[in-house]
Amino acid sequence: MQFLPGPRWDPTPGFAGAQLVQSERTDVTNLPPSAASVGASGFLLTLLQCCRAAEWQLDQPAWSGRLRITAKGKIAFIKLEDKTSGELFAQAPVEQFPGIAVESVTDSSRYFVLRIEDGNGRRAFIGVGFVDRGDAFDFNVALQDHFK
Repeated sequence: MQFLPGPRWDPTPGFAGAQLVQSERTDVTNLPPSAASVGASGFLLTLLQCCRAAEWQLDQPAWSGRLRITAKGKIAFIKLEDKTSGELFAQAPVEQFPGIAVESVTDSSRYFVLRIEDGNGRRAFIGVGFVDRGDAFDFNVALQDHFK
């Protein structure tokens, strides 16, 4: 993971914000049905307190690529991007940490549940894992520092 001391401008066109951290080796996993339920309003709700990475299909990630955390004002954005083209796969706006947008699992320091949003009001929960434990540590530190 590339930890960027101090704010650095995000290279995304049209985004006037700072890049906080970047990891080139991140895996995304679909959450198993036992980790999620549908609420009365039809939104997918994750039971974050009982999520365990051991229940995920870690050997078969749904997607692999780069993770970047950027910030614009008080909001941080966790961006999952193709590591070659930079094309955005998914994004999770984070308004507070810890909170509903990003939560660690109960059985590992390398895996997290993210609430991604598509910009049209649709949300989904996915599992995100770091190959390197140090990348997971930097991810946590970057979010904690941003929300001090």
